[in-house]
Amino acid sequence: MDKKQMLEAILAHYTNGNKAKFASILGVSPQTISAWVARSTFDSELIYTKCSGISAEWLLTGEGDMVKSDTKADHKKTSVLFSKEIMDRGAIPFAEAARSGLSPIPLVTQTAAAGFGNANFSIEESDVKEYYVIPKFKYCKVDFMIEISGLSMYPHFNSGDVIACSILRNTQFIQWNKCHVIATREQGILVKRLMPGDDMKHLRAISDNKDYPPFDIPVDEITGIAIVVGSVSLE
Repeated sequence: MDKKQMLEAILAHYTNGNKAKFASILGVSPQTISAWVARSTFDSELIYTKCSGISAEWLLTGEGDMVKSDTKADHKKTSVLFSKEIMDRGAIPFAEAARSGLSPIPLVTQTAAAGFGNANFSIEESDVKEYYVIPKFKYCKVDFMIEISGLSMYPHFNSGDVIACSILRNTQFIQWNKCHVIATREQGILVKRLMPGDDMKHLRAISDNKDYPPFDIPVDEITGIAIVVGSVSLE
């Protein structure tokens, strides 16, 4: 199945083939949808974000089912799996953590991490979803955890994976070609591998998903950087 056939299948499922209605769902013009069909291409990231229940694997490979069998059931299952995975990786109750000298790690929202570029490198309490204590991260200096969204780091990270991050207070500590969380003024939070740019004023952001080309980020656009030191993945 080529991308034109995939797009036609998506249109048929979500809007009975109505391109204008589908364009409205995505927030693009009907001409954009027509151009996608003509060129046998589409924006998989945008479709994945806007079309509830669509399969990331199908969007990227064309294999398997286009739509998950039961989105609500899958969401509930994911929540259960996340809790189970946290426990399987050694999460322990707060009381025991306190006795062991372990600190709880905040799982924060996407918007919260934008604050780690401020003078105090602080995250507001209101932006913390939950706290977890994971002994395996004890010696990793984890400042926060955040959930991956989108497909740009697939297959290294899947959408929904949780990554543990350590804030970098000096750009000299950037580890080239390692995964970092980058807070930017215009693009928000990015999860990318970092490499030197063509000059001292830019950093090169690289996705693991080859459908996403590398791009340069102006250094003065960046408000904070954290290196990814671990992750919690879901099956």
